[in-house]
Amino acid sequence: MVKNKKIHNIKIGFFLAFRQLKHASIWTTGLIVVVMMLTFLNLVVVNGILVGLIESSIEASEDRYSGKVIISTLRQKSIIENSSEIESVLKNLQNVTGIVPRVLAGGTIQADYRRLLKPEETPNQASTNISGIIPSEEDKVTGLSNYVIDGTYLDDEDRDGVLVGAFLINELTPIDSIGFSQLRNIKVGDRLKLTIGNNSKEVYLRGILKSKIDNIDARIIMTQSELRKLIGRSDTNVSEIAVKLTPGSTEEDAVRVKNILIANGYDFDAKIQTAKEAEPKFLKDMKDLFGLLGTLMGSIGLVVASITVFIVIFVNTLTRRKFIGILKGIGITSKSIEYSYIIQSAFYAILGAILGMLVLYGFLVPFIDKHPINFPFSDGILYAPLSGTLWRVLALFVTTIIAGYIPARMIVNKNTLDSILGR
Repeated sequence: MVKNKKIHNIKIGFFLAFRQLKHASIWTTGLIVVVMMLTFLNLVVVNGILVGLIESSIEASEDRYSGKVIISTLRQKSIIENSSEIESVLKNLQNVTGIVPRVLAGGTIQADYRRLLKPEETPNQASTNISGIIPSEEDKVTGLSNYVIDGTYLDDEDRDGVLVGAFLINELTPIDSIGFSQLRNIKVGDRLKLTIGNNSKEVYLRGILKSKIDNIDARIIMTQSELRKLIGRSDTNVSEIAVKLTPGSTEEDAVRVKNILIANGYDFDAKIQTAKEAEPKFLKDMKDLFGLLGTLMGSIGLVVASITVFIVIFVNTLTRRKFIGILKGIGITSKSIEYSYIIQSAFYAILGAILGMLVLYGFLVPFIDKHPINFPFSDGILYAPLSGTLWRVLALFVTTIIAGYIPARMIVNKNTLDSILGR
């Protein structure tokens, strides 16, 4: 009996809500829906841009540097033992589309090395990692040549050319920090001195790299064969192997590749990590922090939208107080009238969220994907996974219903006779 009464009240509430929305001003309804849409976009977009700053940096690192799996040297070792065997196993795995072996060594690069320095002058040099690559293989997998902003990319047979990351050039990335040195006033074609240990080699600056990935922009890159000669290595072992998987591969696919290598015992020869596991902790912390900031900023918009709905419903019920009193006088229950305002609020929230999602996934996300926001350290994207968006739709829905219910209850609970007489 109680259940039937509740259903009856809801049905009447639907009828009253439909009648009121049908006869309401289209401009007022449209304005409320637009406020709901903008509130929804504020909730999603602010958070999505902030988190997208870090997410795009992570995605770019996987695409341009590490792949989905990164294999590096064990602590206290300079090479990955049995590198050739590991590469052979990887090449036979079904979802592996590219392998990038690299040789790494620490050293310095110096400009103006033939000029005598004054006593107060410091050498125009930078200390960093030197990465030896096979240029054609690297470019095929990571597209490294796309990030040469000045000069040309390396050729497989280049014996005396290097690429210098923008992080090492003061004019491109000004850094004034104790203990950190950068090259100054260099240009493509300049002769430089590369030193690793006790060995030195004259090289030419072929090009300058800017990929917004620290592991690329803070390195000197040269052909692998020439780096091997410079450090006196004749074996085929390398220091780093980036493994790229088929497009759309998930973290589970990366873990599967990692587990196959571990099952073959290669975890005794190298450190095997998925790209996610290799992420620096500060990036994860930044992602959480930006997500929190985005949620807080979006919540301000949610409060504003709630106040807007509260005022609209309150004014509506206040001006219709006499009509509400008559409805109660002819037997319409208070619950039915309250339900009618709750349904109106739900209508505003649902319609606003639907329009917001159409704008979000139909325009904003694809547009920003094609035209990333150019931040100094990443190409910003709008990170808006459907699961997170639906939670925000729910937050908007619940908040709007509460904002509509409170003023309706305040007016409906007034004495029926007072309402009819306008007292």
